[in-house]
Amino acid sequence: MTTPRSPLTGPAVWQGADIRNSKRWIRDLPASAVGELDRALAHVKKKGLDWSQVTRADFPIDGLRPLLADIADELENGVGIMKLRGFPVERYDEDDLRRLYFGLGSHLGTPVFQNRSGELMRAIRDEGAHVGRTYGQTKDQKGTTFLSSYARTLTNGGLRFHTDRTDVVGLLCVRQAMKGGVSTLASTPAIHNAILAKRPDLLDALFTDYWRSRFGEEGTGKDGSSTTKATAYPLPIFGVRDGKFTSHYSLTFIEAAQLAPDVPKLSVAQKEAIDMLMATAQELCFEMTLEPGDLQLINSHVTYHGRTPFEDDASNGHDRLLLRIWLTMANNRPLPAGHEILWRNIEAGQPRGGIQQVAL
Repeated sequence: MTTPRSPLTGPAVWQGADIRNSKRWIRDLPASAVGELDRALAHVKKKGLDWSQVTRADFPIDGLRPLLADIADELENGVGIMKLRGFPVERYDEDDLRRLYFGLGSHLGTPVFQNRSGELMRAIRDEGAHVGRTYGQTKDQKGTTFLSSYARTLTNGGLRFHTDRTDVVGLLCVRQAMKGGVSTLASTPAIHNAILAKRPDLLDALFTDYWRSRFGEEGTGKDGSSTTKATAYPLPIFGVRDGKFTSHYSLTFIEAAQLAPDVPKLSVAQKEAIDMLMATAQELCFEMTLEPGDLQLINSHVTYHGRTPFEDDASNGHDRLLLRIWLTMANNRPLPAGHEILWRNIEAGQPRGGIQQVAL
């Protein structure tokens, strides 16, 4: 028996073919911004601040406030994605670039922790074969190495469609790979509507609890030894409150939970719903190639993102490097009851998200 549901509406409901030909989600950094960024950087360096110490007050960019307010509104109330082009990455070394990026991000939202060790900015690059040992790995039932979600991000492999635990993800492209590394984006409200039209019974399944592991996040060992029901949590993939949609989804966390003997197993309908979710995301997505100086911003509540595999060529300056920040937004949406287990605060306009800090 299916639950009566209605199609979602609004600009966040888009298909790849439509958004690909739209300019609504693209902004250009004005030429005047470079001087303003340089002055803000000089102010930070005069105070002797490292990038992680930079606050909104330390980084005066009054001339960019209208642009950032427009971007914040488009992310929450518009299409849910944004590409800000023209960030002058070639002008700065990595330390100064981090100061600039973190200062700009602090005006757009509030940075939150990306891992349990308190990281506020992560360099997304291929870190080599050690990532599993460093950031989390275990063995599946077949004895195959199973990498944590965090570790997978730091390889050159592809990433499946997923969301991050934050209102907005920012990815600043510093260098692009020799080949591949294409960003893939899909509208989750559009996925909702497509599944509603095809299989409303499977849409219902996506509103039921899926157990997820905290493997690689709070309180879980790098070897997955504490991947049990005690470190897992139930949460639906889809939710709606006050007309506002949200989806939190990473198949890796669901798969990790299924490795634990005391975690409830997925039902047949839930497995089929995941298959349809992934297939529909692929059908409706579009690809975005980030060029150096592009800043991609994604509202996690209404967007899935992924990545194609890539190949680096460091000798020619084509070793892929993105700088990632997670932002909680002042204009964020309310979340459904039960989402406290992940977000801690579900009321609109309240700080939330990020990885909770634990004693190590």
